[in-house]
Amino acid sequence: MTRNEQSKLTRRGFLGVAAGASALAAQGCAGLAPKSSRRPNVVYVFSDEHRWQSMSFTELPEVHTPNMAQLASQGTEFVNCISNYPVCSPHRAMLLTGRWPYEQGVIDNNIPLSPDQMTIGKAFQQSGYRTAYIGKWHLGGTRAEPFGFDHSLIWGRTNTHWDESVYYPEGDIPVQPKGYNATLMSDQAIDYMRANAAGPFFLMLSLNPPHANFLDAPEPELARYSEGSLPRRPNTSGLEPGTGEQQDVLNANDWEHYRGYHAHISAIDAELGRIMQTIDELGIADDTILIYTSDHGSMFGSHGVGSKRQPYEESIRVPFLVRWPGRVPEGQRVDPLFGTIDICPTLCSLAGAEIPEAFQGQDFAGHLLGRRGPEPESQFIMHISKENASRGNDHPAPIFRGVRTDRYTYSILADGTGILFDNETDPYQLDNRYHDDRLVGQRDAHHAMLRDWLEKASDPFPIGA
Repeated sequence: MTRNEQSKLTRRGFLGVAAGASALAAQGCAGLAPKSSRRPNVVYVFSDEHRWQSMSFTELPEVHTPNMAQLASQGTEFVNCISNYPVCSPHRAMLLTGRWPYEQGVIDNNIPLSPDQMTIGKAFQQSGYRTAYIGKWHLGGTRAEPFGFDHSLIWGRTNTHWDESVYYPEGDIPVQPKGYNATLMSDQAIDYMRANAAGPFFLMLSLNPPHANFLDAPEPELARYSEGSLPRRPNTSGLEPGTGEQQDVLNANDWEHYRGYHAHISAIDAELGRIMQTIDELGIADDTILIYTSDHGSMFGSHGVGSKRQPYEESIRVPFLVRWPGRVPEGQRVDPLFGTIDICPTLCSLAGAEIPEAFQGQDFAGHLLGRRGPEPESQFIMHISKENASRGNDHPAPIFRGVRTDRYTYSILADGTGILFDNETDPYQLDNRYHDDRLVGQRDAHHAMLRDWLEKASDPFPIGA
């Protein structure tokens, strides 16, 4: 079946309010009968730089994330959610457009996204939704209306999390409120939900923490973690603190920064809890799809490096939690390889919105509704450009293209060297088996997958025959 045929099938199955409700029942939604026929609201909350490993119910029980744990228990988790391009602007451009970087132009940070692109905001608008974008943007400009959002509150200067951030209401004159910016953004999202509780609405809330500055997390959250109380991953090295008043984020792997990173995660958890509480108080939980995820992860000394832009699990694997009472099964963990590129068609399908032909990913809604869905062989991973990174082209992260399969991570670097990790036998990716003759078949198979992805994504990266 072609991608277009899949899109048309999805649209036919989810057209209209009553038709969408009956289709869910008719297609065998694991006994989950709809509680109402109204179109669901969608609240898409995403933070910046939150790796999958740093939650209480994944690999770090010492970190305080009770609301994320509750959301996972009340809904479904994609346990293999892959950030196809683990950098802020490229991820956001893929998230909004459902298109690969070379198809929409955002191949690094600080490259503006063209408003001529079809976006998820426009898709929901065209399906009769009120739409809103609140928080960090990082795609150029200060308005989200040209991208399909009726309500736009874009925030800037967000990396300093207290008192210095600004947001742009209608009229584009910035406002500089006092407080922790994640709380202030969440306040705005809560106000929007209260004003639009009759629905249906599509709300994207983009929170900056736990992105650096790692040292300005709220004091009550910092106080949770005494020195050494948060274990490191076994592949961690290079923890010497940097020098200077503002430490280089690439080397910010010492205890104070690691502690601050996780304190920010706990603060984001608290904001997620407020969102969940508001949805419940408004009585719209049964009619609201709530999602928590992140744009990419963070290394924190794993493999001796910091930040993102890496092919390793700490960089590319992120949370993806979905709650929709009565439709999405509780406590379910699904393991298909789900990528950034798949978010647009999946959200449209879940909500019964038409999936635009421009979206290049696959519809994974079936996995969330107790039915079958795509089982992709791999997800494409990449780091295309670092001209706009910290230190520019001197940034130590390698330019690469690769694939993540259910067992292996395979990458070709710009210098021609290769990486092949067996994540089943080597979960911390300590043994590069690219030159292991016993895995030559796997290496060749993954190379062929990568070649196919490059063609699909119009990516000119040279990898050889």
